[in-house]
Amino acid sequence: MSVTVVWVASFPGLEVSRSTGLLDSIQHVKFLDSSKVMSQNFGSIRAKEKGKRWRFYSLSTDVKYACVGRSGLERASNYPLVVNVLANPAAGEVAVSSEQKVYDVVLKQASLVKRKFGSKGEIDAKPDIALPGNLSLLNEAYDRCGEVCEEYAKTFYLGTLLMTPERRRAIWAIYVWCRRTDELVDGPNASQITPTALDRWESRLEELFQGRPFDMLDAALSDTVAKFPVDIQPFKDMIEGMRTDLKKSRYKTFDELYLYCYYVAGTVGIMSVPIMGISPYSQATTESVYNAALALGIANQLTNILRDVGEDASRGRVYLPQDELAQAGLSDDDIFAGKVTDKWRNFMKSQIKRARMFFDEAEKGVTELNEASRWPVWASLLLYRQILDEIEANDYNNFTRRAYVGKAKKFLSLPVAYARSMVPPSKKLSPVMKT
Repeated sequence: MSVTVVWVASFPGLEVSRSTGLLDSIQHVKFLDSSKVMSQNFGSIRAKEKGKRWRFYSLSTDVKYACVGRSGLERASNYPLVVNVLANPAAGEVAVSSEQKVYDVVLKQASLVKRKFGSKGEIDAKPDIALPGNLSLLNEAYDRCGEVCEEYAKTFYLGTLLMTPERRRAIWAIYVWCRRTDELVDGPNASQITPTALDRWESRLEELFQGRPFDMLDAALSDTVAKFPVDIQPFKDMIEGMRTDLKKSRYKTFDELYLYCYYVAGTVGIMSVPIMGISPYSQATTESVYNAALALGIANQLTNILRDVGEDASRGRVYLPQDELAQAGLSDDDIFAGKVTDKWRNFMKSQIKRARMFFDEAEKGVTELNEASRWPVWASLLLYRQILDEIEANDYNNFTRRAYVGKAKKFLSLPVAYARSMVPPSKKLSPVMKT
């Protein structure tokens, strides 16, 4: 799978872990000794593991899926409305597009936030419950998540230090869970991972959402979802993305690829917004901010895919829309041959254009976030977007040359990201509740 790799921890059976790359733009592969994680007696923190309205817009005929639903950050009249509900004669049912499936999740999460906070609009995290022996272990769990984030996502970690302690710890917990989940199908034990193992991982997720964590890192996430209005569906959808990687290595259309990108990366944005919060001064709709977070995840994953074409091809995988390849006069054979031709350059230009369109959509929402949360998101966005520039600088040779952003450019991006994080939210739309 074309995602940023990082090792986090190793647990018996299936807990070898890795994440999507939305929260970490720049890190490399490393191993992490799990002894610090599993050497503790977790006591009561450890529970026994059981059982072994939708719309979207088209900016042009060749660049689609700028966003799902009304962004709220642009006038609806700017884009033509495209209806994409397909009849399924064989089943006698109506099949909905990937956009509707994803936007249903966006609406559900936004609705949950509104119900949680009503008109107050500010995070009021519940205090830790100081049961005997539990609070110190819970603090240790969060500290461990912070150590993982600091070691493997240094730029993002630096940005999280600007957040309130509650938000900071919560985003660390989500970060670590995403890495562990993604590593299931891309880690050293990936060949032993089966659909049944992923079913067990999903059952474990349901347990921790019910307040029954299995281990220390689960405990941190379990506490987080108890405090913040985070819906379980994006987490389940990320696991579904892992299932997809076990059985699928080709995508017929961008609609199929879009859903995959949502599963493995867009989900992270939706998970994170309730933690990062929306500025109380923002007048954008809650749904529009979630939509922008989704767009950032899609943009990052498309960038991963374009950067890693050669690496994925070496494993027999092609994460590019088959119909668009054919329209460009290309096929899988051309990718496996690894030759940069004019056809390939033109194809890559259209794919990069699409990815940048998603970044553009994401930028509109970052400004609407809580002020203390904007810097790490801006840093991630700017650093990842520069990978597309590097692909162009390499003359679109993503077969044998890996596009990466050098340390100097990374360093220069940080003050730019900080300056952008200081820009106040827009005040164009009617006021709504904020979180």
